Amino acid sequence: MGVGAVRYVRGVNADASASASASAAGTGADARPEGAGTGRLVLLTTSHRVAPGLLSWPAWQILRAADRVVSADPDHPQLPYLREAGIEVETAAPAARELVDYCVPEARTAVVLTSADGESALTDGLARLAGSGRETMPDLELLPGSYDLPGARLLDLVQVMDQIRAECPWSSVRTHRDLAKYGIEEAYELVEAIEEGDRAELREELGDVLLQVVFHARIAQDDPDEPFSIDDVAGTLVEKLLHRHPHVFGDEDAATPEDVKAHWLRKKAEEKQRESVTEGIPLAQPGLALAAKLASRVRTAGIEVAPPAGEGIGYELLALAVRAEADGVDPEAALRAAARAYRDAVVAAEGSAR
Repeated sequence: MGVGAVRYVRGVNADASASASASAAGTGADARPEGAGTGRLVLLTTSHRVAPGLLSWPAWQILRAADRVVSADPDHPQLPYLREAGIEVETAAPAARELVDYCVPEARTAVVLTSADGESALTDGLARLAGSGRETMPDLELLPGSYDLPGARLLDLVQVMDQIRAECPWSSVRTHRDLAKYGIEEAYELVEAIEEGDRAELREELGDVLLQVVFHARIAQDDPDEPFSIDDVAGTLVEKLLHRHPHVFGDEDAATPEDVKAHWLRKKAEEKQRESVTEGIPLAQPGLALAAKLASRVRTAGIEVAPPAGEGIGYELLALAVRAEADGVDPEAALRAAARAYRDAVVAAEGSAR
């Protein structure tokens, strides 16, 4: 399977090749007899997350200068571009012994275009030869022909989601409504990880929230009437961020966090053109959070609205939530913290009763 194949290949990188060839190179330099052998053996790695043909200048230089270029993968996505550039690539998987014997006597240069699965058999063989102390070894190099950019693994995520959507009996029939409850659950688990300060859990829960975004976007791609993709989602978000950060991407100034918030609220108001400050507040969120959000909107807008008076615990909680928001306290988080303390007390009491 080629590096650029649609299917996701687990471990599509040169980590194994890198470690093995580095080991071989280090050992070979020590093992080479005085004044003996030359030659150069280069393992050229490429990233399937970068468009084929976009190689670094050192990669093109070594490819043009090489006496022999080989690739074990006849479907390697780089091959059409190398051939177009006039570089002859031999489809073969030579063993370490063959390549060493090719390079050393005539001081020749051979380049191995690594495959999606790496070249573990080759690098292991080179390490054994170099480590024997009896071999004249060529210079062994690992040359990255292309590098992953930040965020490149998101491409893997999109690819994996595509395959799951196509082949998984459960995932292939899910709808936005089916997944709605999971989005809420994952958001709560993320908040819990943040409040608990568990870094490993935070990393995992961020992934679970991201999964919901990618899954919903993939479902949306199949809509017959109004399809959109993860690229459309990302594009919309980028446009929003650019518009709401004129102090970063424009000519406006913001010296304090308060200035930034003012920019954000002003730009958001321009975008939404809402008739009421209450528009856009999800009424299905937990009650304390809903009350605090309403109070925040009212305070930010400078509207004088007293909480309605009434009988019962609901109105008392509303008043507490409004007071907490005015004091800069998140009432939902405060209640969760108190509830955790209550839980701990319950557990302690259960322990004492045993």
